[in-house]
Amino acid sequence: MEISLVQGDITEQPVDAVVNAANRGMRGGGGVDGAIHRVGGPAVLDDCLARFPTGLGTGDAGWTTGGRLPARWVIHVVGPNYAAGERDRALLTSCYARALEVADELGVRTMAFPLISAGVYGWPLDDAAAAAVETLRQASTDVGEARLVAFGRAAYDALARVLG
Repeated sequence: MEISLVQGDITEQPVDAVVNAANRGMRGGGGVDGAIHRVGGPAVLDDCLARFPTGLGTGDAGWTTGGRLPARWVIHVVGPNYAAGERDRALLTSCYARALEVADELGVRTMAFPLISAGVYGWPLDDAAAAAVETLRQASTDVGEARLVAFGRAAYDALARVLG
């Protein structure tokens, strides 16, 4: 799998699936989650309500339609909230691994990832970047491209350092 890096808006990525850093309730929120729901439109929320009536657990992943996004699917993951004391790194790496498993089930070949838990959830930026890249590099998947989409220069620089 090729791992690429871009700085930009995940909602504009022309890929098969975008990964959403969702909250456990799966009803939209702020940051990446809010942007995906805004651009994807009501179809994304309607699918969340139907497919995840009780939400989704931390470290897990599930999919919905992409709605009005360029991507066909949204693969929702729930990252650990470091700021609230959820500091088990295995939950963070599980988000990337589970997203790839779901992608393989859907036949996804190209996908875009945000830097999970590094925003309002407060995961230290350098470790969030390392966890993302390490997990993607070790994955056994049919996905051809995993695009890391950095929102902002600090995230881009952290990912670029890890990617070498």
